[in-house]
Amino acid sequence: MSNLNSFQDYLQLEKKYSLHTVNAYVNDLTFFQEFLKTNFDTDSLEEVNYSMIRTWIVAMVDDGISNSSVNRKVSSLKSFYKFLLKTKQIDSSPLLKHKSLKTPKKLQIPFSEKELDAVLNLLKYPDGFEGVRDKLIIDLFYTTGIRRTELINLKIQNVSISSGTLKVLGKRNKERILPILPIISKQINSYLSERSQLEVIKDSDYFFLMLKGVKMNDSFVYRLINYYFSNVSEKVKKSPHILRHTFATHMLNNGADLNSVKELLGHSSLASTQIYTHSSLSELKKVYGDAHPRNK
Repeated sequence: MSNLNSFQDYLQLEKKYSLHTVNAYVNDLTFFQEFLKTNFDTDSLEEVNYSMIRTWIVAMVDDGISNSSVNRKVSSLKSFYKFLLKTKQIDSSPLLKHKSLKTPKKLQIPFSEKELDAVLNLLKYPDGFEGVRDKLIIDLFYTTGIRRTELINLKIQNVSISSGTLKVLGKRNKERILPILPIISKQINSYLSERSQLEVIKDSDYFFLMLKGVKMNDSFVYRLINYYFSNVSEKVKKSPHILRHTFATHMLNNGADLNSVKELLGHSSLASTQIYTHSSLSELKKVYGDAHPRNK
């Protein structure tokens, strides 16, 4: 078995990465391998030096590939060499002293409270199962900050109306408990009632299902959020992640402390949560400007 195949198994079986993520890693490594064949007459990933990698990076930049895409491809390479180190197939990584290319920070613009109110209270949802499910999905994203993959993989046994909690499996298989509001508990009861009337339920372990009784997928959830928010928002990006971002921003704007928001989001460090503070800072400046006597 080649090291590339072993690495693929390691990502799937040990790291428990999704098939989509594993394929992205393998595609990046195959892309680099093809570059090595063309430019250095070798396809041995194990005998690469940093000079070869640097040549690849320069070629990608010259081809117009964005710095963030280059960094992602190099990150796949870095993970592969960490795996080779772990399995004692190399003594040191050729990327040991590599520094990522600089990328501009993208400003994530959250939805406003007015936009959320319009989506949840003014829009007309389809009758029956799909309408109840769609509204619950939007409200869960907004009231818990749950990730898209966490929502898709939510198990029915991990939804407790009696305790008002959800148990989700986050990144690196970390479990966390999310509190749910009474209004969400009511929606869950309505959804479960509609769900029980589906003609066929194939993926019965999963909480959220498609009309045909199967588990939802990433693209379906993305399209669902995009569809409903396109009716109320002119923002360019309308995605589940923006809803998660909106949850964090609105929590901070309304007085939640950073550490509590960090725990709810399932971040391992405060640094990850701090990206959401720019919006609350602008809100704080507005309140400060309106309230301070020196600004009269």
